[in-house]
Amino acid sequence: MILVSSFAYTAGMWLLTMSTPPVLAGAMGTCSDYKPECIGEGQQILLYTALGLIAFGISGHMGSIDRFIADQATNFREEEFSMSFRPQLIIFSFWGLSLVPNILSIAFLFIKSWKIKFGILAMFTTVSTLVFLSSSCSYRRRKPQGSSLTTVVRVFVASISKLSYKCPRDASELYERNDINDLYVVPHSRSLRWLDKAAIILPNKTLRQQERNRWRLCSVTEVEETKCLVHLIPICFTFIIPGVVSSIGNTFFLEQAEVINGKDGGNFSFGPLLLLLLYHISKDRFTAFYEGFVGHLTSVGWNAVAHVVGFAISMILSILCCVTAAIVETRRLDVVRSHGLIDKPDEKIPMSMFWLLPQFILLGAADGFYEKGIDMFFSDQFPRMIFRYLKYIFVATMGVGIIGSTLSVYYAGIISERIGKHNWFQDTLNLSRLDYYYWLLAALTAANLALLIIAAMRFPYNCLSLEQIDIDDGPLMKMKIRSNYLFG
Repeated sequence: MILVSSFAYTAGMWLLTMSTPPVLAGAMGTCSDYKPECIGEGQQILLYTALGLIAFGISGHMGSIDRFIADQATNFREEEFSMSFRPQLIIFSFWGLSLVPNILSIAFLFIKSWKIKFGILAMFTTVSTLVFLSSSCSYRRRKPQGSSLTTVVRVFVASISKLSYKCPRDASELYERNDINDLYVVPHSRSLRWLDKAAIILPNKTLRQQERNRWRLCSVTEVEETKCLVHLIPICFTFIIPGVVSSIGNTFFLEQAEVINGKDGGNFSFGPLLLLLLYHISKDRFTAFYEGFVGHLTSVGWNAVAHVVGFAISMILSILCCVTAAIVETRRLDVVRSHGLIDKPDEKIPMSMFWLLPQFILLGAADGFYEKGIDMFFSDQFPRMIFRYLKYIFVATMGVGIIGSTLSVYYAGIISERIGKHNWFQDTLNLSRLDYYYWLLAALTAANLALLIIAAMRFPYNCLSLEQIDIDDGPLMKMKIRSNYLFG
């Protein structure tokens, strides 16, 4: 998978380089300037194809690189790995992961041509792919072991195949493996009873015969973990709107910062980069504060709902951020009108950039609570069988927020144009009405907060307990995951 994704990413970078106007201007019959009229239909096709290949390459790497590195590391004993690889890893980490990217990122600030920027990246990815391919014969290979997500599919298939059967009233009659080596058990719950049919033991066959077909018989623990995933769906949907609000920090907030005069008090320049720095400082501080906050709630017995309270605070901060941004944008548009700058998008607006500081700080605080909260919530509440996928689920949640931001802008523009005859999003900020969009996001976040509270009330929170069982060698502690509701 790594090799396929590397080829896809490399091809995507070269196609992205070719999509720039100067590269194929002669072949496409277009001009070579970086202007909209110089981008032909063929270059647009190359661009969209490149973006798809790059996205495939990134996702392929994210889903397999960690497992690949772990598999290669197990080729050596720990002492050999430490002695032979630790110096190289330190050097590689310094040069490959720290120094070189930082040097390139600084150098890119002085390179104006996108053709050269994309070309450099394409060459680096080509070299790295060839280096990886040159050592492919020495890599350790493992046979595919299947996905733990198959368990979820098996539970649904088994329950559907037994729809005509009735669930027994006594949960002890359902199938559960009595393997003494399996120290992880999820007791039966009364929710989603139709999934319990996957654990029904049929009377017309022996238990050993039914155990051989895993698509017809599942254990109570497997059924309960599947129930946990189903219960997570409503509360996970409430994570999308905060992701939409988070994405405006890298788009509309920065566009506002670009058009506002960065000079505040003499020669002091307060530019967008400093605003981003303050955003990240706020995010880091509130992430650390969130950890202490959750620890305090856990110490007073609120461990089950600690993360949900953190989500609620994150959404309140998002609402305050959107309201603040809407007020500031209304003020900016008033200044634009009073100075006659509506049709002068290249002119700097005589307004202090300190006006934008509160919304950046509030957004950083909201993102700190939001991202750390999702990470810790997933770790606490997701079933054990998909722990290996938590990182990818976390990234996917962030990605859905970004996609939701794009869709919200698109549909808000269409609806506003149909209702008010004026699209909120125009070619320039001076003609747009971002303040209306910020008010819309504030209202959506408030509604999302109400949905979060409702979902949290009906969500079964997992609580870990230990149960002692007696075996021949003495007592043994077995983990049990019990589900507790806030109300009923």
